[in-house]
Amino acid sequence: MHPKNNKISNSAKTKGVEKPRSMRKEYSFFENVYEVVRQIPKGRVTSYGAIANYLGTKLSARMVGWAMNNAHSVYPKVPAHRVVNRNGMLTGKAHFKTITLMEELLFLQSLIFYYS
Repeated sequence: MHPKNNKISNSAKTKGVEKPRSMRKEYSFFENVYEVVRQIPKGRVTSYGAIANYLGTKLSARMVGWAMNNAHSVYPKVPAHRVVNRNGMLTGKAHFKTITLMEELLFLQSLIFYYS
């Protein structure tokens, strides 16, 4: 049979059987964000933009923010309080149970905030 007329798909040519969709490890930007945030040590913070840059998507800081908005329902837990905006402001605080919870969690981890 001529190679151009070969009707066998690439997946059928590979060794073994293709895994069902539910068993495949697929790329998930949100999951990658959560993995990065879980690596932030206690007492330290990082920015949405720094996470986006680390993941190779420099211009996706806003998408990192969307991921962090969904972090409250993720297991294992994501320390979302350790992510601030580029100016160090607690812009994600509205997405916590109380408006002061983000600041309280950071205070408990020995981060001190000075207000001007």
